[in-house]
Amino acid sequence: MDVVTLGESLVAIRAHGRLALADPLHASPAGAEMNVAIGLSRLGHRTAWVGVLGADPAGDLVARTLRAESVDLDWVRRDESAPTGLMLVDMPAAIAPTVTYHRRASAGSRIGPADVVALTATTARIWHLSGITPALSETAHAATTTAFEVARETSALVSFDVNYRAKLWDRAAAGAALAPLARRADIVVASEGELDLVADGACEAERVAQLLDAGVSEVVVKRGVHGATMFNADGAVSCPAYAITEVNSIGAGDAFTAGYLSGALDGLSIAQRLYRGARCGALAVSGAGDWEQAPTRADLALLEASPGDAIR
Repeated sequence: MDVVTLGESLVAIRAHGRLALADPLHASPAGAEMNVAIGLSRLGHRTAWVGVLGADPAGDLVARTLRAESVDLDWVRRDESAPTGLMLVDMPAAIAPTVTYHRRASAGSRIGPADVVALTATTARIWHLSGITPALSETAHAATTTAFEVARETSALVSFDVNYRAKLWDRAAAGAALAPLARRADIVVASEGELDLVADGACEAERVAQLLDAGVSEVVVKRGVHGATMFNADGAVSCPAYAITEVNSIGAGDAFTAGYLSGALDGLSIAQRLYRGARCGALAVSGAGDWEQAPTRADLALLEASPGDAIR
């Protein structure tokens, strides 16, 4: 296995406009860690997603989609007493998407250490975790902590995306829970507004330095339309964003992370990893859905071709 991801997968109900106005709806799976698993799978890597789904049609949709995307589900548990979580997404024209969660006491929040310990005998090159999972429940927080331990036991690298969600918890609670986790990771991924949740300091440079001093090998700061920067002991490398017409911003960060980790798995230089991440993130926002626009390697090659001409 190249990458194991762990977290909650939901079903997103997207309104092509506003749900309150009964605009057309579309259902598809969603979830940050799932998005990364699919993104990496499309780029040719062997991935697994670990989580708990309800024994319901929503859970069936998630499982069916992940199987279709060649994501391993050997460590997925189905819970008959809890539903698969839902997220409602309003996407009115010219206004940023608005998400409403229905995930309290969901099946995904019932993931626990036992679900992770089962992977002790499994070797993976990278475990990818995020700050969303610890926000779901005490057992989910414990599962994330256990994942760090299992990764260390199996000599895997740990990638940790801060992924702060204000609708799940406040910044004080998030910082207290996520800072100790981030400092145990090999790769920390954060947006500019998230770095202060996992490190102290008056500025970005001081926060990055604190994480590196704690043992983190790479700190990757996502800057949206301004690209991304990777910091390590040797200095910093930046990459501009790839210009593209944005249709939907949700999922861009996950696609970027998938591209960056793909580059790491392929042994690319830091600049090349950022370059691949930027292009994956750009393609992700070119259409609707969290993961549907995630590129294959062939797609990335076509992105470099001259625009305008059909491939016939």
